[in-house]
Amino acid sequence: MPTAYTRCFDPTGARYGIPTYPWRMAPDGYATRRQLRARGLRPGGQPIAAQLMLINRRCGTPRVAFLYRVDLALPVRPMTSRKWGALALAMLARRTCPKCCVTYSYCLSTRHGICGLCLAAEEQRTAA
Repeated sequence: MPTAYTRCFDPTGARYGIPTYPWRMAPDGYATRRQLRARGLRPGGQPIAAQLMLINRRCGTPRVAFLYRVDLALPVRPMTSRKWGALALAMLARRTCPKCCVTYSYCLSTRHGICGLCLAAEEQRTAA
């Protein structure tokens, strides 16, 4: 019976189509999207170069993280004033209740889409 390490180790890409490494064992020169972003980089349209794989112990399904080459990554595009404005409007919409039009200091739950006061009033109305 193969171990989880042998199922995840495929540096030639014969089994999965792209080079595959066990979790936390990627060679130097590769990084995930988050690791690139922490360095101020982005993939820049390059194809996936390799993947990390972790086998779930309970059900045996694999979890995969895609890797990109660091030397081909491009710098992150700077935020323009229009992008900042669009982001501010989007966050304002997430903080505003569509029923009572009150703006809160936190983002409303996407599960209900309304504030707690409107939710409580709606529950009382349906219970009566």
